[in-house]
Amino acid sequence: MKLKGIYRTVLILLALVITVGADQATKSMMRAHIHPYDRYFFFKGHVTLLNVQNTGAFLSLGDKLPNPYHFILLTLLPVVALLGGLLYIILKNNFTLTALLGIVFVIGGGMGNLYDRIVYGSVTDFVHIQYGRFQTGVFNLADIFIMVGVGLLLLDAVLKSSRSRRKPVSEAV
Repeated sequence: MKLKGIYRTVLILLALVITVGADQATKSMMRAHIHPYDRYFFFKGHVTLLNVQNTGAFLSLGDKLPNPYHFILLTLLPVVALLGGLLYIILKNNFTLTALLGIVFVIGGGMGNLYDRIVYGSVTDFVHIQYGRFQTGVFNLADIFIMVGVGLLLLDAVLKSSRSRRKPVSEAV
């Protein structure tokens, strides 16, 4: 059963509210309870909770850009892209559930980080993972939503590709 119309739009907006709300709740806890120089280690030191204020984008890219370039690249363009993406998924209804959920997660994660940038001037990151040579940058729940969303979009593309390869020749023509 495919959802259409106002029900579909309400579910998309509800998923975005839940995504952004969960992200903001975790960041609020980190800002309230972990001071910038505190470090808390878990799982034999492989996971670290800390409070990092990132003024750039992914891995602090662009944090040294002068204004107005910093504002344009890290605030204005993301606002336009996220609102455009939201409008696109609301108006276009031929997505699979996997693709729609992936896009909603990417937009929700982007909105969570963008909210931080607009309200606080930086994005609150707080998780670092290191296991042997594997090491992440410091990230937050919004970043996880974005990565899961991208993963769902990749999964959707693979599933579509495998379905199209299985079609009989008469259907493909």
